[in-house]
Amino acid sequence: MNKGTSPNLEIYAGPKALEKIKQEGFKPQLFDHFLGASGGPKWFTLFGLDKYLFGEFFNGTNQPLNLVGSSAGAFRASCLAQADPVAAITRLAESYSQTIYSRNADREEITAKASDILDYSLSQNGIEQIINHDTINVHLLTNLCRGLVSWEFKPLLFAGLVKSMLSNLVSRKRLHSQYQRVIFHTPNQQLQFNDQYNFQTQYVALTKENFKPALMASGAIPIAMEGISNIPGAPPGMYRDGGIIDYHFDLQINNNDALTLYPHFNHKPKAGWFDKNLNRSVNPNNYDNIVMLIPSRNFIENLPMKKIPDRKDFSLQEDKTRIRNWQDVLVAGDLLAEELDDFINQQRIDDIKPFEILQ
Repeated sequence: MNKGTSPNLEIYAGPKALEKIKQEGFKPQLFDHFLGASGGPKWFTLFGLDKYLFGEFFNGTNQPLNLVGSSAGAFRASCLAQADPVAAITRLAESYSQTIYSRNADREEITAKASDILDYSLSQNGIEQIINHDTINVHLLTNLCRGLVSWEFKPLLFAGLVKSMLSNLVSRKRLHSQYQRVIFHTPNQQLQFNDQYNFQTQYVALTKENFKPALMASGAIPIAMEGISNIPGAPPGMYRDGGIIDYHFDLQINNNDALTLYPHFNHKPKAGWFDKNLNRSVNPNNYDNIVMLIPSRNFIENLPMKKIPDRKDFSLQEDKTRIRNWQDVLVAGDLLAEELDDFINQQRIDDIKPFEILQ
């Protein structure tokens, strides 16, 4: 690949991150946090990057690295913190992409199959490997629900979600009465951040007993899946998808002089799940020390159906077609890894774009 040509991968950085990379180069020692956003099968576009980053880029470094994930991002974190991260993330991609639901599947079936996906991804000793990892710390984001959104009875839950949507139109802070952030984390390692919206946050140490329930809760999409209640060691109540509050993240992570690496599938990150269709941007100051790796529009145009996979594919495509398309996307993701490797080897720092142009 010639200098300055990266048709598939775009790299963005906040002002602090860009200045630090210009001074020190792009190297693993710069980063102490790694973000994984919600988004279901959208993450398939990042599969190649995950394999490269944890199979090569971060492989062999002794510096602690905090993996922060909500929903699908939490699923990825649970793989990337295992002893063989490439094998684990490959199991997740294989199982998730080939899952087939019955026609008009109910939330009990969807929840059960999500549990099967995680069992396959975690394998026999995955939880122990994650909790006892020498350098990688995981932080699984969930939401403890209050009021109507804590009910499993669909009409009441739906009414609670409508209230959430209307409240969020006014301000994200209006969601305080319904949701509380609970972060399940590697023992003795809490995530340090500032939240301009001041959501109440509690921390719970991960154990063998609560790891899978916490992971399930982080991906428990309201209505589509069952919530997870009364997780061992955590405050009592109903837990749901971590993306409700932290969909694409709008937090100022306190990592001193270090940077945060954020592979993401979206050029317009949104703070919360209810912001998806709103013209509400994240605070650029919160991305001051973040480096984003994003599939280009050119890359997306060359994917099957010319789009990033999403959950609607389950209902809009026949299973054989969907699985074939998703397998093609997983393979295409290797192009992003190849271009990132080329960028790092040549240290083409001038290719990095300022985060502000995403706004």
